[in-house]
Amino acid sequence: MIMTRLFFLLACIVTITSSCNQSEKAANPNIILILTDDQGWGDLSISGNTNIETPNIDRLAETGITFDRFYVSPVCSPTRAEMLTGRYHPRGGVYSTSAGGERLDLDESTIAEYFSSAGYATAAYGKWHNGMQPPYHPNSRGLDDFYGFCSGHWGNYFSPMLEHNGEIVKGNGFLVDDLTDRGIDFIEGNKNRPFFLYLPYNTPHSPMQVPERWWNKFENKDLEMLHREPEKEDIAFTRAALAMCENIDWNVGRIMEKVEELELAENTIIIYLSDNGPNGWRWNGGMKGRKGSTDEGGVRVPMFMKWKGVLQPGKKINEIAGAIDLLPTLADLAGIDFQPEKPLDGVSLKPLLTETNPTWNERLIYSFWAGRTSVRNQQFRLDNEGKLFDMESDSGQHEDVSEKFPEITTQLLQAKKNWEAEVLSELPETDERTFTIGHPEFKFTHIPARDGIAHGNIQRSNRFPNDSFFTNWESTSDSITWEAEVLSDGDFEVEIYYTCPPEDVGALFELNFADEKLTGQISEAHNPTLQGMENDRVERMESYVKDFKPLKLGTIHLKKGKGILTLKATEIPGKQVMDFRLMVLKRI
Repeated sequence: MIMTRLFFLLACIVTITSSCNQSEKAANPNIILILTDDQGWGDLSISGNTNIETPNIDRLAETGITFDRFYVSPVCSPTRAEMLTGRYHPRGGVYSTSAGGERLDLDESTIAEYFSSAGYATAAYGKWHNGMQPPYHPNSRGLDDFYGFCSGHWGNYFSPMLEHNGEIVKGNGFLVDDLTDRGIDFIEGNKNRPFFLYLPYNTPHSPMQVPERWWNKFENKDLEMLHREPEKEDIAFTRAALAMCENIDWNVGRIMEKVEELELAENTIIIYLSDNGPNGWRWNGGMKGRKGSTDEGGVRVPMFMKWKGVLQPGKKINEIAGAIDLLPTLADLAGIDFQPEKPLDGVSLKPLLTETNPTWNERLIYSFWAGRTSVRNQQFRLDNEGKLFDMESDSGQHEDVSEKFPEITTQLLQAKKNWEAEVLSELPETDERTFTIGHPEFKFTHIPARDGIAHGNIQRSNRFPNDSFFTNWESTSDSITWEAEVLSDGDFEVEIYYTCPPEDVGALFELNFADEKLTGQISEAHNPTLQGMENDRVERMESYVKDFKPLKLGTIHLKKGKGILTLKATEIPGKQVMDFRLMVLKRI
């Protein structure tokens, strides 16, 4: 009897100890959220693509959990908004990828804010793409530390001009490697406290730049697997994209190694996904559509989640899920106090992640972009034209089965109509938001050419605004304007980034807002050549860039209020004023 009681007591102690250990693991786990840019579901060897080798990401999937049907938006900024808020992007005011339409409304709360409020150190290194000027800037959306760029794409990936918490800095080497270095330093510096690390990598988004180490393998590689319509595929572009993906894989491996080295694996959740379908016609499992499309190939992405000792290795989840689910899921897993002020569209996936036979309700996931809406349930997709596809038997969307399943078609059409009436109605017909200047809690405000409006002869360097500059500034009647709002009175040092050939030095210009004016003069030539083509593996669509030079104009006093911020020339002794890239205002 005594021995029986002793064994019972020991068993209880073991059970209690095990339970305590599990609770310790579950308490405030670190979060590492890795988001790639324009990487398709098929751009990984674990997806079956024999053109590429991604051993580190494959290992993340094999030792973690795979979501087999995970959905995001068709393009960059909407996916980021949905991931940050748990709500469909039109609710948050996101309707474009540039010139202000990428901004996330200020009444939306972000995942970084929730984790910061719970005591987490927070950081993001990479492409933000949900607003540049505070309070849209990442530092005002819950992130303690930010390094990277806020636009939708960048023109140079080798030691480019970047920002660190608003201050202009120069990058260090290939950008994804540099961002990973920052992430590793952040992990190291916060190993003794809970942290939230967001790594929104900028590749394989164009321009197609990648170091020789990765390009050499693909430059002349014969591709075994092609797009389902091979005549559409640009082989050189695909080679570059795959080389960039192998570089991503190497960097993911570096992050995973650091977590293991610091013995943080059992208290760290690592998530890996992409922001939309592939940015070119290449192998993607035979799915229809690519980036920009609301069809399966434009919105289905890889998604893996690992939490050593907590989540079952190698498990595959077939239930549909999406970017809108990440916020409630991670908050649930981390056990943080989570009281969203607005209703979420996403749900916690914790039951799917942690339970063997969870109770799970049928749901719908909506994909919207550029006036097109598609609806997905577990088995079917209703496309933007009202055609119905059985995704279990026809993943490539070849056969319209709407006549075969009229009731389902009717149900999904009505759901689509209701969703558009509810969600799209939250997106105003015109964007009344101004470009903000001088937030009282932040030192720097960036006013780029991207957000400006050119008047007269002035031209944008490319039709895609994100990394563009203004050129052909030839007349005193020309001007650049921004619809601006000064948020708080103050004095600001003004610095512009320009280029100007020697023969055109001497132009006088002025910056004015309301009744305040600041004059400047181009007194020093700076005429670098266009850059970017020397590192491009294929010809780009975006603007080429230059090494723009900073010029301090002086100090201007701005009063709180809305108005038009204007930059114009008053005297032009040569043929032009300057090429203009950026204005930085520093509160003093």
